[in-house]
Amino acid sequence: MTHTGPTPGERTLRRPELRPLWQTVHDRLSSGRTVTRVRLGPLDDTQREALADLLGLDRLPDVRPYVTLARLDEAVTELCGRTAREAVTELVGPLADRANERRRQEDERAGLWAWLEAHDTVRAQPALADWAASCRAAGLVGGSPGRTRALLTDALGVLAALPAQAEPLPVFAARVLQGDSHALDDGTRLSSVVLRALAALHDTEPPQSAAGRRALWTRAGVADDALSATVLATGLRPIGEGPLARVARVCAEAGQAASLTLALLRAPGEFILATEPGPVVHVVENPSVMALALRRFGTYCPPLLCTSGWPNSAAVHLLRLLAEHGATLRYHGDFDGEGIRIAAYVMDKTPARPWRMTAADYRAAVARTPHGLPPGRLTEAPWDPELTTAMTDHGTTVVEELVADILLEDLAAARPDGVAPGL
Repeated sequence: MTHTGPTPGERTLRRPELRPLWQTVHDRLSSGRTVTRVRLGPLDDTQREALADLLGLDRLPDVRPYVTLARLDEAVTELCGRTAREAVTELVGPLADRANERRRQEDERAGLWAWLEAHDTVRAQPALADWAASCRAAGLVGGSPGRTRALLTDALGVLAALPAQAEPLPVFAARVLQGDSHALDDGTRLSSVVLRALAALHDTEPPQSAAGRRALWTRAGVADDALSATVLATGLRPIGEGPLARVARVCAEAGQAASLTLALLRAPGEFILATEPGPVVHVVENPSVMALALRRFGTYCPPLLCTSGWPNSAAVHLLRLLAEHGATLRYHGDFDGEGIRIAAYVMDKTPARPWRMTAADYRAAVARTPHGLPPGRLTEAPWDPELTTAMTDHGTTVVEELVADILLEDLAAARPDGVAPGL
């Protein structure tokens, strides 16, 4: 059998002294840009002699010479019938395309941040836009768009699952994150990202202490117990003999508000809304508005819930339960920065829709009470983008109590005359 070895020309190209030439040419061609010449060096005397022999020079080149690709192509083709690009590929390895790779990575990064900014959870709660911007400013995890997207996907999944169901943090993590009970442990990257998002929602600085982190988790319904998480409700008259139905009816018939615990909301037992189609349930942010409603309507108060500020797991659970049984939910809160964020949160977590929370409602309220406090940090109101503009223009807060008389008139109109309203 005949073995064909390297030709004399190929042996010339493989001279060790020419290795710097091929490495440099390979690197420049791998840039993905047009290359007409390369600069070598510094070269020692043996490398300069080898380069002179390759190119057929009548004297030694400079220590840091330029070599044109056209001249190199001529020399390589003369020696072995190949182009310089082909020779470099064989001698050093496949050429890359770094320019194309950079464009691909830039497109991947741009796609990542566009995906985050347009995500349903971020769009539904515009206060998270600042968090999304901070994630972008922090850069990629390990320089990888894929790893970063995986982290943010987990974080958004956690945010979508909040408020938690009054469960310890490891139990919540295991339920939401494919059984990984330690995924949200203090100090993990995911925990830090989620806590920054919660801080943005509540317009606070990210917590720096273990106690501060625990407090923020608790505010999100994690580590709540099923008795301390409560929601105020009145005017609910469901049919059924379960404990929730009985407690709600007793309090409604007495003209009182029921403080319903999460444990009670979860208790087994029949719970059926009495009206068909389902009733309208109004929801307010402040207990004082509910107190005014009970004072006016007493035992005839129509269905009314109160979140007492940011809704906890009990409030969200009851709102979802009522919606599942056919109720229509209408929400009203304060016209200030936090009130808008709370409203966006309620409408994201439940099927509630706004109740007198438009820009026109705000302007009418300001005309009646023009001297409120500044509204604080404002974020977009997803149900009416003009609302934030109006609040910025007027620069004043309208707390819910100042429009309570209008809200009570709406409740009066919702109450059938002479018939005990309810569920």
